[in-house]
Amino acid sequence: EVQLVESGGGLVQAGGSLRLSCATSGFTFRDYTIAWFRQAPGKEREGLAYIYNNNLSTYVAHSVKGRFTISSDNAKNTVYLQMNSLKPEDTAVYYCVAAPLTPPPLLLPQAFDYWGRGTQVTVSS
Repeated sequence: EVQLVESGGGLVQAGGSLRLSCATSGFTFRDYTIAWFRQAPGKEREGLAYIYNNNLSTYVAHSVKGRFTISSDNAKNTVYLQMNSLKPEDTAVYYCVAAPLTPPPLLLPQAFDYWGRGTQVTVSS
């Protein structure tokens, strides 16, 4: 059974940093594309970044590029999202997602089969 468990969310002041973790199990880590999405109240889900551990290719969306970084620890089957210079508009529920394929051409929610339960990130001004 594929499992994705996010952790690391919380309350942080604007300008601060958080590192989200996604602990995975139930599948071959290197064969999956793993990504981070977020959803703010009243807004659509937004793709932030992905990593494909087979060749360590990564992508970070333009909206967060320069502030967010995705990485992984293959020994721990864990993916991280380092978030720096956080802004109030980064407040959202952050989801770890996975799909058994090479990175999709577009970072859209329908491309991913498995979703974690999410972790809340709140950035105060």
